[in-house]
Amino acid sequence: MAGGNWTRVNEFILMSFSSLPAKIQSLLFLTFLIIYLVTLMGNSLIILVTLADPMLHSPMYFFLRNLSFLEIGFNLVIVPKMLGTLLAWDTTISFLGCATQMYFFFFFGVAECFLLATMAYDRYVAICNPLHYPVIMNQRTCAKLAVASWFPGFPVATVQTTWLFSFPFCGTNKVNHFFCDSPPVLKLVCADTALFEIYAIVGTILVVMIPCLLILCSYTCIAAAILKIPSAKGKHRAFSTCSSHLLVVSLFYVSSSLTYFRPKSNNSPKSKKLLSLSYTVVTPMLNPIIYSLRNNEVKNALSRTFRKALGFRNCIP
Repeated sequence: MAGGNWTRVNEFILMSFSSLPAKIQSLLFLTFLIIYLVTLMGNSLIILVTLADPMLHSPMYFFLRNLSFLEIGFNLVIVPKMLGTLLAWDTTISFLGCATQMYFFFFFGVAECFLLATMAYDRYVAICNPLHYPVIMNQRTCAKLAVASWFPGFPVATVQTTWLFSFPFCGTNKVNHFFCDSPPVLKLVCADTALFEIYAIVGTILVVMIPCLLILCSYTCIAAAILKIPSAKGKHRAFSTCSSHLLVVSLFYVSSSLTYFRPKSNNSPKSKKLLSLSYTVVTPMLNPIIYSLRNNEVKNALSRTFRKALGFRNCIP
């Protein structure tokens, strides 16, 4: 006992989708397993192709490669444990394991927000300042922007996770979610969390809104520049370089905003789980598909890579 009715919690139980029938859970397991494998293969393929093909050694694909690394990490943090809970292999997660999962969830989530803003800035320079693009977006600048995108995740994740898990826990240790997210874990705390909740709300708004405003500013300038292009073909070509990124941004921000900024009266645990699935499981799978299907350079690079691989295999006696 830590004092009074407070109990030292050594592990949590992830409720996941335990309220559903066993057959439905088995079906969900198979569905999420396929999505998980597609996500890993798709993002790994994007990384390998953008590294192997010299035609894709540009800032745009450098940041796309970073996004794929991020999506793989995001999935590895959440999905394997979720798959285990669906088959009831082990619905428990240790205190340290829960804190670790939450830490990396925040880290990758914040990093994705800022990386998407960095990718928008790259498109802004490419379309609004094309003659100076190679000079502005040189290797050193790209490396700095990548570090600047990944870095904010460290302080945000460290402060929020350390603060939350420093509270005492009592009563039930059942987390009504498929991973250790802040709101369901916070409900298990036996202390005044008003100050933490204010910090969490303000922090979430800043983390979401600052990159979102940067993206909006970039695309406002991009739209103005595209409208000035005289030919319809030129306008279409300029817009096509941004369409994939715009779609990815829309998927991520719409799903995450609906999850964290809805009124509490409309924020039931079931609806929160479904919305969380969209940006933790579905979106990471769609990103490489979107960039592959809507980008001729990536499709051509994939074709060249496969031909080289087949040619190399045929040369082996």
